[in-house]
Amino acid sequence: MAQPSQPHPIRTDYPVVGPPDRYACRVEHPLEVVIGHGASGSAATMEPFAAGLRRRGIAARAIDLPRRRAEDAVPALVAIAPPGPAMVLAGHSYGGRVASLAAAGAAYRGLVCFSYPLHRPGAPGSLRTEHWPRISCPVLLLSGEADPFARIDLLRASVSLLPRADLVTYPRLGHSLLPVLDDVLDRVARFVRELPAP
Repeated sequence: MAQPSQPHPIRTDYPVVGPPDRYACRVEHPLEVVIGHGASGSAATMEPFAAGLRRRGIAARAIDLPRRRAEDAVPALVAIAPPGPAMVLAGHSYGGRVASLAAAGAAYRGLVCFSYPLHRPGAPGSLRTEHWPRISCPVLLLSGEADPFARIDLLRASVSLLPRADLVTYPRLGHSLLPVLDDVLDRVARFVRELPAP
């Protein structure tokens, strides 16, 4: 007998990399997290994030983004991860900016920004937040307090531009979140599980 089709099919066959940990590699949540990389990275750079989320029961995949202006990369991201109630966008730095631009005015379930590039290093007078008020889905931002791309006082003040957002910061940490990756992924998994119904 034919099996009924799923309204939002979720792949569960992504390879898991890295050493095993206390989490079973079992996808048990109906949402999928699609993760973009930083300007100098690739899908491989973000695979530890995706694999860690899968080990926490969250469907996740790391993707490659075009290397161009963030605004120009949005159509490519939307083609890979179209808006919908089962889709959560995420990204590190440049990838987070692309994801946030895609989420502005679109019906995504959630948005996660790792080390959002609030401004260019040394140029805190030009903030990249003009689209934030149009992001209606819940947002989780995770950032190092010594990140040269996001002066912490400016980041804390800017969060109020997002209708529904939480900010997690890490003292003395710069632009990379790898030193606290387990804590970061625990928080992201909790955020995804607690997202409200659309």
